[in-house]
Amino acid sequence: MKWNFLLAVLGIGSLLQSAPAAAEQEYKIVTASPRGTYIQIGRDLATFVAPAADISLESVASAGSGENVRRLRYEPGVKFALVQSDVFQAFLDMAATGNSEAGRLIRPLRVIMPLYNEEIYFIVRKDSPMNYIHEIRDAKINVGELGSGTALSTTTLYRLMFSRPIPDTNASFETNENALLKLITDKSVDVVAIIAGQPAKILADIKPEARELIKLLKFDPNRPESKAALKTYYPATIRQSSYPNLLSEDIPGLTIKAFLVTYDYNVKNTRDYLVKFARSLCDNFATLQSKGHPKWKEVELAQPELGRGWLYYPATYNELRACSAPKPKVNQALLRSCATMEEKVLGLCQ
Repeated sequence: MKWNFLLAVLGIGSLLQSAPAAAEQEYKIVTASPRGTYIQIGRDLATFVAPAADISLESVASAGSGENVRRLRYEPGVKFALVQSDVFQAFLDMAATGNSEAGRLIRPLRVIMPLYNEEIYFIVRKDSPMNYIHEIRDAKINVGELGSGTALSTTTLYRLMFSRPIPDTNASFETNENALLKLITDKSVDVVAIIAGQPAKILADIKPEARELIKLLKFDPNRPESKAALKTYYPATIRQSSYPNLLSEDIPGLTIKAFLVTYDYNVKNTRDYLVKFARSLCDNFATLQSKGHPKWKEVELAQPELGRGWLYYPATYNELRACSAPKPKVNQALLRSCATMEEKVLGLCQ
């Protein structure tokens, strides 16, 4: 009782009591297919980053990047999205040509950070005469679900390679799972396009018997069609170790960059939570790389220059930039033990 009285008189009692836990802010991140890489990246952020920022983050499945742009722009609670770079650029390009809806969607969006490269897979039947991506010109192609990043990337890549759009009669918009079934059953599809960072779960989970049913097409960078594709996309290696039940060796492929994106929020409360999220991302980045999806090992916290028309979200940019800046060298004099109290008070030693 005497101690409580003294603490009250001194006005420090409340400082020694445990503060009530702050309620977590509920946010969502829109990703892609439940069996893709994006949703696992979203779950990693929800598990290893969001809690320290007092955020309860839900990783939400979607059709992909195209849908993610719309949901981030208009859906309440969605504060983060994973978007492919060519999809982001396609919206910017359409806005530049005067498409007002594209402008309304994309101009207020901001980049938090570049993530990793996503591989582009073209899958055909084992007995298909096709072995290379440049041979898909006249094939029936499942490009991905409408509104997905896969659909936009596949159609963009096709146009770059062959200087024409995919004929309507040759394009379908099934889910990856349905398209693979059609590929090997009724054969109404000749090629299935899938975009996901390796190891992509839908391909990594395939049984060994699948090697007798399907195969991946290779990328030949020396073909004229391939050189046109490399103006937007990048060469990659599809590793046998990622898909041991499907590949007997590494094969050349294509890739595209993924980005973590938000909105240009000016409300102080939201901005403060995003700053805390960026700080937690910095603090827990090593955990993401050691315990998260293998793709985190390809990610860096640096904030490189973006493409024309792309902008970083200033609040998170400053936080991550400070995090990734070179650390100052330790003053070796401060490592020695203090000989006197005066040295310790002046901070001249430890």
